[in-house]
Amino acid sequence: MKEPQNFKFEFVALMASLMSIVALSIDALLPAIPQIGAHLNVVNTTNNQLLITMIFLGLGFGQLIFGPLSDSFGRKPIVYFGFGVFILGSIICVSTKNFNMMILGRVLQGIGLSSPRSLALSMIRDSFSGDYMAKIVSIVVMFFILVPVIAPSMGQLLITFFSWKSIFYVNLIFGVVIMFWFWLRQPETLSKSKRIEFSSHIFIDGTKEFFKYKEAVAFTLVSGFITGSFMVYLSTAQQIFQEQYKLADMFPYIFASLAISVGLATFMNSRLVVKFGMWRIAYLATIAYATISILYTILFWSGTNPSIYVLLTFFALQFFAVGFLFGNLRAIAMQPLGHIAGIGAALNGCISTIMAVPIANYIGRYVVNSVLPLFIGFSVFGLLSVMVFLYMKRYRSSEKSQHQIAN
Repeated sequence: MKEPQNFKFEFVALMASLMSIVALSIDALLPAIPQIGAHLNVVNTTNNQLLITMIFLGLGFGQLIFGPLSDSFGRKPIVYFGFGVFILGSIICVSTKNFNMMILGRVLQGIGLSSPRSLALSMIRDSFSGDYMAKIVSIVVMFFILVPVIAPSMGQLLITFFSWKSIFYVNLIFGVVIMFWFWLRQPETLSKSKRIEFSSHIFIDGTKEFFKYKEAVAFTLVSGFITGSFMVYLSTAQQIFQEQYKLADMFPYIFASLAISVGLATFMNSRLVVKFGMWRIAYLATIAYATISILYTILFWSGTNPSIYVLLTFFALQFFAVGFLFGNLRAIAMQPLGHIAGIGAALNGCISTIMAVPIANYIGRYVVNSVLPLFIGFSVFGLLSVMVFLYMKRYRSSEKSQHQIAN
């Protein structure tokens, strides 16, 4: 593949916008979770976390459907179909009075949004490769991070002047605008000559091909570890700041400030990754991620929450490390999968997300009166991620030695 030398701002902005529909559907709803739970007569408030985690379940499974289809029929038609499923899920969410039906609607929203989310990565992989691809992914993620900065405040504003249902309507309007822009301006990135003929074996064959690449599998696992522990924060942030710290009015601003920490790191990564390489930066960021969380666990092992300023400092450092991980981990996993970018992105996203949901649900049950379980989760999965990196570092050295001997 010939690597493009020119940077196309509209392409990056459009890919970020496709992914941002997902972030808006998750983060804008955070301030409304107590109201939705009350409206649906939820007795155990910890079940409200399912409003966040179950959309991720849909995101994970949906990619298994849309990724392989996009390798056969092209990226654009599958993005449109996924958005149609998202509309169906949204209608269920605003019309139901049953909590289980609301969860079904959220799962359908996730399934539908898995199409633009994963196929944005496929389209990037169709167009770029190597560390330059990691640079593009980092810039896309940086724009994508701007949504969590404003989404909770937007959600709070909407429920103040209207109702929690207005959040779903605004998400739909935003999605329609992005889909029109996508239809009008984005050409198909997968030419017909590079498409895989559709057959009943396309998923099985693609999966076998995916698992041939150790690097793709290893860093998909790391993505699952990091995403799972980070998802605990997303599902419990409202409970932590509004109930444990009694900062309901400040919650949107706290959430936004921590999102800025992630955004700053992704911006720095986009400037540094071509010079230092995605592998090295991700490795160092994983070590930092594990170290910061272990330090918090040691200092506050008693379970007593520190002051809000200390907690925010640890969160900001933790998420700064995350900013160097999300884009790089996916780029490393996708690098050897250019010939199956659709199903490759699908499997990468699905496996990491399906890993993340039970991790988040399990740890989230313990985040009731203390933030400590959250950082224990960060520590465990940070260490597991470092171990995968060390294994792959040894594997790469062995492969390099064998190659040198052969030559």
